[in-house]
Amino acid sequence: MSTESDARDISRRDFLVTSAGTLAAAGLVLPLIPPDAAQARAVARGAHAGGADTLRVGLVGCGGRGRGAATQAILADPGSVLWAVADAFAERINPALKSIDEALAEFEADDASKAGARARVKVGDDRKFVGLDSFAKLIPECDVVLLCSPPAFRPEQLRAAVDAGKHVFCEKPVAVDSTGVRSALESARIAREKKLSLVSGFCWRYADAERATYQRVHDGAIGDIRAVYTTYNAGGFPPPTPRKPEWTDVEFQLRNWHYFAHLSGDHIAEQACHSIDKIAWAMRDRPPATCVAVGGRQGRPNVPETGNIFDHFGVTYEYADGSRAFHMCRHFPNTPFDNSDYLMGSKGTCFVNGWGPKHVIEGEQPWKYEGPRRNMYQTEHDELFASIRAAKAHNDGEFMAHSTLMAIMARMAAYTGQAVTWEQALNSKEQLTPAVWRWGPFTPAPVPVPGVTKLV
Repeated sequence: MSTESDARDISRRDFLVTSAGTLAAAGLVLPLIPPDAAQARAVARGAHAGGADTLRVGLVGCGGRGRGAATQAILADPGSVLWAVADAFAERINPALKSIDEALAEFEADDASKAGARARVKVGDDRKFVGLDSFAKLIPECDVVLLCSPPAFRPEQLRAAVDAGKHVFCEKPVAVDSTGVRSALESARIAREKKLSLVSGFCWRYADAERATYQRVHDGAIGDIRAVYTTYNAGGFPPPTPRKPEWTDVEFQLRNWHYFAHLSGDHIAEQACHSIDKIAWAMRDRPPATCVAVGGRQGRPNVPETGNIFDHFGVTYEYADGSRAFHMCRHFPNTPFDNSDYLMGSKGTCFVNGWGPKHVIEGEQPWKYEGPRRNMYQTEHDELFASIRAAKAHNDGEFMAHSTLMAIMARMAAYTGQAVTWEQALNSKEQLTPAVWRWGPFTPAPVPVPGVTKLV
C-alpha cells in the first residue's frame, strides 16, 4: 500500500511495452501453460529455471501498490498466475481483485500479446487469507511472494518468505526501525545462500533514464562528487480515517497506518526514502559517517487519526571523505510538488527529475538522456521473473536495507535533535513495533520533541 504519486507521469500505454520487451531480450519468453490446482501444486521449489512451469504468485497487502504489483507480476511472465492474496482486512480483497482484473482487461484490449492475462488470476476463495497472520497462510501456497503491506510488517514477512524458499518482491522501506533493518539484512543473506531472487521496490533503480544517468556519474562525468541535494516535497498522504467505536487501537492505527511511526516509519522513511536511496546510489552505496536533521509537525492537524509523525524534515549526511548530502521533504497542502536530485562534482553537475522527465549533465562532459523510458514498476517485475527463469538469483537486499536505514537514521536525528552515526543507527536497540501483532490495545509513542526524545 503506497500513497505516493508513483504513476504521475507514466501513461498506461508506456507501461504496456515493458514486459514482453524485457523478457524477449533475455530470451525468456515462454509459452503460456494454463494452470490448474493440481499442476500448480506439483511445481517443485527451484523447478522453474529455464522452463515453462507455472509460477504461483501471492500478494500480501491489497492496497494500491499491491494491486499494481500483482498486475505487473502477471504481465511480467506468461507463466505467472496470481494464486493467493492476503490482507489484514477482508473487505479489501475482492475490490483489489476486481481492480486487477479491470487493469488486465485494458491491457488485453490494447495489446494482443497480453491475451489471456485475465485468465491467470486464479485466486480461489480458499486462498483469500485474512488477518494479521494472513501472510503465514499465503506463503506455503506460492512460489513468488509480493510484500506490499505496511512497512512495519515487512521484516517478519520477508523472513518467513525466504525461510520457506520463496522468491520475493519487497516494497520499500523494508523496516521502520533498526531492529527491522538488521532482520532484513539477515533475510537478504539467507536469500543469497538459497539462491532466491529478492527484488526491491526502490523503483528508480529500475528506471532507464536514472540507470543511464547514474552510470555516467559513476564513470566520472562530473568528477568526484562533492555534494548531493534531493527533495521529496509533497502535499501529504490521503485523508485519514476517524475512529469507529468498534475498532481496537491496532485496527484504528492500521487503517491510518501512514500517520503512525510504528507502522510507516514516518513519511521520510515510507515515502521520501526514494530520494534518500538516490543519495545512496550516487555515493555508490557507501554509508554516511553521520547525520544531523531537523523536523517537526507544523501543518498537520493534531487529531487522533493523524498519529504521531512529523510533516517536514531537513537532513545533512556527512561522508568520511568530507562530502555532504542534503535532503528535504515535507507534507504541506497547497504547496508545489518537487522531487528532484542535484549532484555537484569537481568537473560538473547533474540534475535529475524523473517525473519531469529531465536528466542532464553540465560541465566538462555535457549530456542529456534521450533514450527509452520504460515503466520502472514493470521493469522491476520483468527482471525479477527473468532472474527466476534463468536461475540467476537477483538480490537487492543489502542496498534496500541500507537505504532504509539512511532514512531511519535521519528520522532518529530529527526526533532527538542529536547527531547520529551510522554505527549508532545500525546497532540501535529501538523497536517501534510490538513483539507480536494482535488486535487489541497499543499505545503509540507521543509526537517526538527534539532535545527531549531520547536516542536509543
